[in-house]
Amino acid sequence: MTTEQKSEQNTHFGFKTVAEHEKVKKVGEVFHSVASKYDLMNDVMSAGMHRGWKRFAVEISGVKAGDKVLDIAGGSGDLSKLFAKKVGAEGQVILTDINASMLAVGRDRMIDAGLNVPAAQCDAEKLPFPDNHFDCVIVAFGLRNMTHKDKALAEMQRVLKIGGRLLVLEFSKVWQPLSKVYDAYSFKLLPLMGKILAKDAESYQYLAESIRMHPDQETLKQMMVDAGLRKVDYYNLSAGVVALHKGYKL
Repeated sequence: MTTEQKSEQNTHFGFKTVAEHEKVKKVGEVFHSVASKYDLMNDVMSAGMHRGWKRFAVEISGVKAGDKVLDIAGGSGDLSKLFAKKVGAEGQVILTDINASMLAVGRDRMIDAGLNVPAAQCDAEKLPFPDNHFDCVIVAFGLRNMTHKDKALAEMQRVLKIGGRLLVLEFSKVWQPLSKVYDAYSFKLLPLMGKILAKDAESYQYLAESIRMHPDQETLKQMMVDAGLRKVDYYNLSAGVVALHKGYKL
């Protein structure tokens, strides 16, 4: 064990408590496992609603032709594809992910679509981009898997231009009257679908647990303020199953 590992803190991996370096490894294993079936599972799990959530995020972003957009934890590239159409030939979209398997899927999709979208493997907690560079940064369904969410949010704020926007699209706290039904779906049906379609029940059990461990709407709003974002607000989508947070660098 290294000195760095001895001094590190514990964190959560779903409902389990693990060392921070172990979480990074385990999250990586989850997404290596599900990469090839990720889009199919998203469609099945959300009954296709994830596509509407992403289109809504693009519209709310205020991105226009010529803008620079950073898609963090962009995986298979759904949002990068939508943003590339918004910014046009004069703009730029960069697709990033920490997971090589997910990034490869997204990179191939951009090539197949004939889009000039660079793909970069990087850690959201240590972004390899200059200060004040992007008009918009977005992270969709990725923040909850990050070990130090505060560091990641601070990095996203750093690379934004003054007046730039950070958008966080993430599973959140569902409307209370639906919580029992949602729990039954998450912890019974979701792993079963993962077993049948992706041959991996455990990864989807983790994903269900990770949603419950993610900060709720108001807590994430305050975390974004603490990271230096201003005028932070959020939209509850599908009764709070998902929330879209938006903040500005002023």
